Amino acid sequence: MDRDRIEKDTFVKAPVERVWAVLTEPQHVGAWFGQGEPLEIDLRPGGVMHLDHGEHGQFPTLIVAVDPPRHFAYRWASAYPGELATEDNSTLVEFFLEPEADGTRLRLTESGFAGLTIPPSRAETAGYDSHDGGWTAMLSKAQEYAEQ
Repeated sequence: MDRDRIEKDTFVKAPVERVWAVLTEPQHVGAWFGQGEPLEIDLRPGGVMHLDHGEHGQFPTLIVAVDPPRHFAYRWASAYPGELATEDNSTLVEFFLEPEADGTRLRLTESGFAGLTIPPSRAETAGYDSHDGGWTAMLSKAQEYAEQ
């Protein structure tokens, strides 16, 4: 089993533009991934999206790719709350959206776990296993939110 890369796939009964908005607009991301408040997002490559993951911390992610409404990617330093994500301290999270009959196919990948140094105090929340289960839950929330 490859423990460097997580891959998830789901179908969302909503147009691709709606799913894109849910993944990239402050009020939407804050509702399904954050604590209900709009997030600060500078939506451009090199920009920063501040994720509020509650008890797990605040994470300034580094946006890598913005190709509306098909591809969105950012670096996430989940082992280092408060630190800006870089290639050295983070994984790469990518969302791929494809229109499909009556909705959108949403694929997520998160890669780079094998080369990541995770402090022992963050091992339970920043490693492959926690993210694998976490993305299952988060994508379900995003799907439900987008379908409202």
